[in-house]
Amino acid sequence: MSLRPVIVGGGSAGMAAAIELAGAGVASVLVDEASRLGGVVYRGPLRAGVDLGYLGARYSKALKQLHADFAACAEHVDVRLGSRVVGGDAQRLMVLDEHEHLQPLDYSHLLLAAGCHERAVPFPGWTLPGVMLLGGLQLQIKSNVVKPLGGTLIAGTGPLLPLVACQLHAAGAKVVGVYEACAFSRIARQSLALMNKPQLFLDGLSMLGYMKLHGIDMHYGWGVVSAQGEAELSGVSVAPYDAHWQADMSRVQRQPAQTLAVGYGFIPRTQLSQQLGLAHGFSDDGYLRADCNVWQQSSLAHIHLAGDMGGIRGGEAAMLTGRIAAVSMLHQRGVLDAEQAIERRERYLGRLAAITRFRSGVERYTARGPAQIELAQPDTVICRCEQVRREAIDLALAQGVEDMASLKMRTRVSMGDCQGRMCVGYCSDRLRAATGRADVGWLRPRFPLEPIPFSAFQHLGTEA
Repeated sequence: MSLRPVIVGGGSAGMAAAIELAGAGVASVLVDEASRLGGVVYRGPLRAGVDLGYLGARYSKALKQLHADFAACAEHVDVRLGSRVVGGDAQRLMVLDEHEHLQPLDYSHLLLAAGCHERAVPFPGWTLPGVMLLGGLQLQIKSNVVKPLGGTLIAGTGPLLPLVACQLHAAGAKVVGVYEACAFSRIARQSLALMNKPQLFLDGLSMLGYMKLHGIDMHYGWGVVSAQGEAELSGVSVAPYDAHWQADMSRVQRQPAQTLAVGYGFIPRTQLSQQLGLAHGFSDDGYLRADCNVWQQSSLAHIHLAGDMGGIRGGEAAMLTGRIAAVSMLHQRGVLDAEQAIERRERYLGRLAAITRFRSGVERYTARGPAQIELAQPDTVICRCEQVRREAIDLALAQGVEDMASLKMRTRVSMGDCQGRMCVGYCSDRLRAATGRADVGWLRPRFPLEPIPFSAFQHLGTEA
């Protein structure tokens, strides 16, 4: 077979898949838009000689091990960094390379390991300079590029909140408080499920101990209401949330802060999987994700999904799903027979099962309350590309709009450069609340998935 497998995404899932393929002597092409491999979890610092000790010994060990394993098989992997996949079909991708040239890339098998993006939650003041998403702030810490000035307030839900708080403090930044939207009792009810990964559970307890030792307050059942400031953030209003995440406005407190890091979970990056025409469904949390089976195969058997593309389960699970996808490719290429492939797959699935049970507990306690969509006020911007405000969405719903396509035509949401990455989550939540339906449709991304400079077509025009 002359064509090689192509892996889109150089994070833990993509790297693990390339390692598995190389171990069987199969060369692959790995495409990633970043300047270094590792994804948002294991990319590491952008400068040489940087000590990441403040991120913890276990993280540093995992980071070094993954990169060492990859280096050992690098001769079998054609790594193309600084390259973005802007479209494709069932046989070919279109890639904007590091020189901003548009190149076709044919493949025998395809692994989509493009990761996820953070869920945007609009509230008054969320577009102010100084307000950022939690994962983006953590990536800055891991890259050792910058750290926030002044006090940082962290709000949202999930285990990433205390983790980033500890990492920020250890890196020398000031954390003024952490506000977890879920009540402590709701988290405690998931203790049994969380014990499926006892080391992670103990890590969580140790982080809470670290925060208490260093005077970082953890507030359970509280969430962000609004952010204030003129040219930049100066303060954050928080309030108690009830079980449905309805804020008690009679108990609002204003905290001074120069940085607000908001983290309400992640959504798979499905733009490419949608454009390829793969089958999709909705998760319990309402986000769109591509369907895949126990082999990590999509609705097209030669196209596989791994990492957060198949569900948000963390870096360790991403590596295991990447390896399972590679095993499936090796079986399809005749490198492994059915018995060998099943035996290897079951070994990886056994390790994945405990992680899945652990993540199920996390998902139950971080399940968003439906009242959160009411944080945005009529003049709050929802679609940042097209400057669409909530009042325009309210009007469209009042006029009978019941699906995403109609909402897009009526209001222009998702018609900007990001193609809805920031606003579609909120809009689909509003539509589900208004119609009572789980499936309100989705918007298939157009080509190109990202803006392309005119210079990218120069060599193609010359050749023609």
